[in-house]
Amino acid sequence: MKSKILIHGGTVVDGTGGSAFKADVEITDDRITRIGEISPHNYSEILDAKGLIVTPGFIDPHSHSDFTLLVDPRAVSSITQGVTSEVVGNCGYGSCPILNKSMAKDVIYGFRNDFQINWDTVAGYLDRLEKEHPAVNVLTLVPNGQLRIGALGTDQRPANKKELLKMKHFLRQGLEEGAFGYSTGLEYANESSATEEEITELCKVTAEFSGVYATHTRNRDEQAVEAIAEAIRTAERANVALQISHITPRGPREDVERSIELVEDAIKLGNDIAFDMHTRLFGTTYLKVLLPSWALKGSKKDIAKRLSDKKCRSEMKKHRSLITSLNDWSRIVLLDNPAFPEYSRLNFLEIAASRGCEPIDAAYDILLKEIENLHRPFIIMYSYTENILKYTYQHPLCLVGSDATALAPDGPLSDSMFHGSYTWASWFYKRMIRESKTFSQEEGIKKMTSQVANRFGIKNRGVIAEGYFADIIIFDPNKFGERGTIFEPNQTAQNMNHVIVNGIVTLRNGELTENRGGSVLRMMQ
Repeated sequence: MKSKILIHGGTVVDGTGGSAFKADVEITDDRITRIGEISPHNYSEILDAKGLIVTPGFIDPHSHSDFTLLVDPRAVSSITQGVTSEVVGNCGYGSCPILNKSMAKDVIYGFRNDFQINWDTVAGYLDRLEKEHPAVNVLTLVPNGQLRIGALGTDQRPANKKELLKMKHFLRQGLEEGAFGYSTGLEYANESSATEEEITELCKVTAEFSGVYATHTRNRDEQAVEAIAEAIRTAERANVALQISHITPRGPREDVERSIELVEDAIKLGNDIAFDMHTRLFGTTYLKVLLPSWALKGSKKDIAKRLSDKKCRSEMKKHRSLITSLNDWSRIVLLDNPAFPEYSRLNFLEIAASRGCEPIDAAYDILLKEIENLHRPFIIMYSYTENILKYTYQHPLCLVGSDATALAPDGPLSDSMFHGSYTWASWFYKRMIRESKTFSQEEGIKKMTSQVANRFGIKNRGVIAEGYFADIIIFDPNKFGERGTIFEPNQTAQNMNHVIVNGIVTLRNGELTENRGGSVLRMMQ
């Protein structure tokens, strides 16, 4: 017997950008089957939407939930703010393919040593994720970090011909197995030595499958504009669709304006380019990204020996990292850390003053003390203003994403933290749509739904229309918003009433059900 649900009495904002309209929405199994005035009889469930808006589920174009969805597939942080689909494998980080099991964890956000990796390929990862039955729909890119570790280990140099052929082989295999594209994180030590030519060759493989090339560019500080120019050249030579990840540079407004001008100029020449930005006034990352890749080689004992050696520290200080490139330790803050509770929430100038040393040595000392948990020390870098973010969002090509992992305040991920996990979509709706009126309701919802689906080639999602998959959220537009803060981020969003994923009611009257309706999506060639 078919499951039939009626969403009754709501105002539909369909995701296309068109005007809102009053209508009922009928769902049969996993599809939307009727929209209009419908008699509320003979339904297995009727959801009252009076005074609420009915929209497509939000789609996160820039997620790092690859691993956390395996650990806890409930995706509570996502579902409670209306997120029903996530694009993972961004920034060169991701969980497949696994070509070097001993080092794979170094480019997986949220990795846990107590969780067994029992897959090698993209297909194997997607199959494993499917068995976990996630609450959200998931699609992946092939991350360059795993390809590079598999071919070069931690060597910081360009790939040779043999190594490049190996990377191209596994990228092609991943795309054949259903990945939607390819990503790089060229600012990270593991990938910073990859040449423009090397990336171009890999992008040519991506283009064969009509995939998207998503890049965290090589430099987001002093040379941010040139890094975006490089990404555009790479995509143009490979004839591949380009998605520039979190495009806003960590510099002056002029750099932001110039970066977007470069994109517009390239589009006029026929290039296929779009970009995205997260919703934080700061960046977040592991403190360990301070170290060059050679310093992370070997055992924990080997790494500790280097961190303890003055000569090694002198060499490490020459490495330009994502952290040191900010050139201001007062804007770098250590988040809550059990090994150093007295330094939690302090910036590194304050920590250094307390310890009587240079800020970078204070950072090395923390990593040395946390040698058994190098993934634990986390930092934030104050980089942006709300006006800068607003300027970026207002461009018609800009998507909005979390740049975070799906989490839950209870269960195996209760101690995990990633800024944006609980707040990205709820903050954007509250601040950019309701409060500042930067976008109309229709424009803002389109930016988080159909525009993302169209960009990544996600079929029959992102719009409320007959025949489309029933990924639908229902909420009060006057009350929906985030509760998480910088130092207390793990708080679910408020006033999301109902969430339906592929016809499965996952959130009902603001309470999680025990049902999970997500699908693992594969690119169909």
